[in-house]
Amino acid sequence: MSHLTRLAASACTCLALAGFARADALTDAVLDGHILPTYTRLAASTAHLQEVAVSDCDPQSEGLRAAWGEAFDAWVAASHLRFGPSEADNRAFAIAFWPDSRSRTPKALRSMLVNADPSVSTAETFATASIAVRGFYTLEYLMYDPDYQGLATPDYTCAFVQAIARDLALNTQNILTEWQADYAAQMRDPNSRYHSDSEVHQELFKALTTGLEILTDMRLGRPLGSFDAPRPALAEARRSGRSLHNVAVQLGAIRELALLLAQGDEAITQDLNATFATAEKHIANLADDPSFAGVADPQKRFAIEALQQDVRDVKAIVGDKIGPRLGVEAGFNALDGD
Repeated sequence: MSHLTRLAASACTCLALAGFARADALTDAVLDGHILPTYTRLAASTAHLQEVAVSDCDPQSEGLRAAWGEAFDAWVAASHLRFGPSEADNRAFAIAFWPDSRSRTPKALRSMLVNADPSVSTAETFATASIAVRGFYTLEYLMYDPDYQGLATPDYTCAFVQAIARDLALNTQNILTEWQADYAAQMRDPNSRYHSDSEVHQELFKALTTGLEILTDMRLGRPLGSFDAPRPALAEARRSGRSLHNVAVQLGAIRELALLLAQGDEAITQDLNATFATAEKHIANLADDPSFAGVADPQKRFAIEALQQDVRDVKAIVGDKIGPRLGVEAGFNALDGD
């Protein structure tokens, strides 16, 4: 081997090792700065919700509603992480069954209440109940929709609220435990579930693009519908007036992940920060329409569409700049096939 050949081989080896070092640092940064803290907050907030429900199970209670809102915030901030432990045993759907395109939740909930379904009595029996009557959205019906108040006795309603809160706490704690015990390690040292750092990067990139699609197509797109056929009744969490709030919460979580994946590249970071700042201004402009009820009003609709375009602009930066930087492509996302 010539001297120049040896130098070239040495240089390639150094570059490869440097690449692995960067990959490890990137994965660690996302795990330690985003995924694990996100699931820790979710488990803690649902545990608090369960504690509150034990002593204060009245759906009209402000204390219960506040605990539900904090836990719901934590879920929304995690809702783009649709892989790994959250997908085992349909946990993500049991936590948050949405969108409910066939209106399964109101039908199943009414049946549960009218018939005083005994599955609410224990954690084991409630885990066998339909995912349509488990999780945050069922609690929203019980707390904020008058059509479901008075369908059951106060004692049964209390037991139902407590069953959902207990189920949420168990599911989210199981997710966190599996991340801490095994799944995070498999991402840090990809040799079984993941076979390379590139596969790990693809998963993290997919989580980012999944979150952006949830925002554009679901949290914003569903109530927008079309200009001739707006669909305000399809806005997420409209009963509790959280539709816009959920967009803001998820946008903040997506921003955190995007900036972690762009770390070290000042140009991409500046582009992201500028675009997210524009989106935040548009969210502030929509403060008087928290449930997107104004999608039929041209002026308000324009403001919601402007916010949706901001998210699409973020998605373009992610696809055009972050993806190539990581050596991955958009491809399928976690929502395809659902």
